[in-house]
Amino acid sequence: MSRTIRVTFDCADPEGLSRFWAAVLGYVNPGPPGHDAATGRDVFDAWHEFLGRVGVPENEWNSKPAAEDPDGTGPRLFSQRVPEGKIVKNRVHLDVRAAPGLDASTSRALRRAAVHFADPPASARCRSALRSCVMTATRGRRRTPRGAHR
Repeated sequence: MSRTIRVTFDCADPEGLSRFWAAVLGYVNPGPPGHDAATGRDVFDAWHEFLGRVGVPENEWNSKPAAEDPDGTGPRLFSQRVPEGKIVKNRVHLDVRAAPGLDASTSRALRRAAVHFADPPASARCRSALRSCVMTATRGRRRTPRGAHR
């Protein structure tokens, strides 16, 4: 019997991290009850409005977002805010293959994701590595960005 899994990230900025993974993987951030994604309204603005309406304190709004595979086959990615900062190296991470010949939509998603990554202090290093991956992949060359591991 197979099991479904959820990957959970402890972080300082769950909304930023959730936007990042949604953009990189082509996932969606699900909206609150009654949210119509077809309106084009930012899902997190909709969540903030909904949470305010139901009485959730504003300091808890950016604490537990998710990103989901729209096809329902990939794992749900859950980001939760934790009070402590990062102390040691991550022992588990997700590797996204950025192979030569990425199509334009994947390349755009990676660029957009690099802008949204917001979990200090690694944000600048990760944005730089992602940009390098995108630039390298779209030129058709394979290369590991400086500072990234193989």
